[in-house]
Amino acid sequence: MFKVGLTGGIGSGKSTVADLFAAQGVPVLDADRVARDLVEPGQPAIAAIARHFGPDLLKAGRLDRERLRRIVFADPAERRWLEALLHPRVYAELERRMAALAAPYCLLVIPLLLETGQRGFVDRLLVVDCPVDLQRQRLQMRDGIDAAQADRMLSAQIGRPQRQAAADDILENTGTVVDLAGPVERLHRLYLTLASGSGPGNAAPAP
Repeated sequence: MFKVGLTGGIGSGKSTVADLFAAQGVPVLDADRVARDLVEPGQPAIAAIARHFGPDLLKAGRLDRERLRRIVFADPAERRWLEALLHPRVYAELERRMAALAAPYCLLVIPLLLETGQRGFVDRLLVVDCPVDLQRQRLQMRDGIDAAQADRMLSAQIGRPQRQAAADDILENTGTVVDLAGPVERLHRLYLTLASGSGPGNAAPAP
């Protein structure tokens, strides 16, 4: 199956773009949702997290995600520990779920695809992009956090120039969902062509 990776900075609008592809009938696998599934009660990963961070991180057997997020974004060493635990499991589970799909191509939403050095996991990379100031504004509104916390979260990811340099396709998301619909439809047609093997792998028209 042809694999299109979707990534972008936090608050760039990846979920909105993914929903538009899903509306075109494209199967979408989201690494963040997979990661959440992997820390459900009874999963091996949640037991490892409780051993490392302490049992107080669990509430009625469930992970206190907000508290964990505060810990790992305040301490890079703790964030690296958590990533080393979860990332291999996430990629393995994505592979397992892809094997059950039947479609010309699938969209893999992986926020830390480049940070984890997994560019080769996908056949083509779509980056959702917007200015950092807009990312910060969206992040504060979405999560109800202050600018300092938003900046810590932004600094945990690579910068815009690196994402742009790695991209096969860049989708600017500075407007509304309506503004995205046309570019997503054009990209969808491009990916269908590439998945059929009838188009060049890196020659993309501007969306």
